[in-house]
Amino acid sequence: MVEIGKFNELRFIKKTENGLILTEGEKEVLLPYVYAPEGAEIGDNLHVFVYIHSDGRLMATTETPIAQVDEFAFLEVVDENENGAFMDMGIGKYVFVPNKEQKRPMKIGQKYVVFLYNDEKTERITASSYLSDFINQDEHDFEEGDEVRLLITDESDLGFSAIINQRFMGLLYRNEVFEDLKPGDQKRGFIKKIREGNKIDLSLQVIGFKHILDLKDSLMIDLQENNGSILLGDKSSPEDIYNRLKISKKAFKKAIGSLYKERLITISDHEIKLVPKEKV
Repeated sequence: MVEIGKFNELRFIKKTENGLILTEGEKEVLLPYVYAPEGAEIGDNLHVFVYIHSDGRLMATTETPIAQVDEFAFLEVVDENENGAFMDMGIGKYVFVPNKEQKRPMKIGQKYVVFLYNDEKTERITASSYLSDFINQDEHDFEEGDEVRLLITDESDLGFSAIINQRFMGLLYRNEVFEDLKPGDQKRGFIKKIREGNKIDLSLQVIGFKHILDLKDSLMIDLQENNGSILLGDKSSPEDIYNRLKISKKAFKKAIGSLYKERLITISDHEIKLVPKEKV
């Protein structure tokens, strides 16, 4: 069965004046010569992305789209009409977003996070910015501390919503984010907490005791490479700490507190220093 809006392995069965004809055994798909692999021979299996052309034919390309059907993506609006907007998929093929599937009216030249799906009636690739309609939060089996892939979707007073591993939704709290984030950004993240109703809190920093151990090692190396001193301390701002070390102030204070208890460093308001070896 040919999967529209996804990559398929199709067999090359004949040539026409317009391109190569491919099939999975039932339907025929046209691959224009401009996208045909050099040296392809009849009988070869080709890896192609399939979509429905404006004239209704099944078409294929060897180009890689920004996203496939059943995925979330950050796409740009390139055209519109009275029925909706058209977004660029990165392969010269536009995906349609009906007006009813626009959470907020879309504007040409702007980018939005959308979910791609096949319209039930036309089978054409379609997109929606009602992201929560395509998430089943009850299916996740995450544990706190798991590393995940994040796609930032929206910003609110609380923080930043993010798609997790292309399937679920979570939240990064504003007071725990120390870098500029915007919709469309892709980040490595971690499961911080799973709350009632399978709501997921996220972090951009590693979670747990291992994180503190890793930070202690990193700080000791940093101190040794900087003549035994780092100009950050108890009263340094969260922004200064993140800009210098890419960690939160809370994690920083835990790590330096542990190093201080081990008598490896001294701490002042705006500096930490290695204790000379003969004084340890």
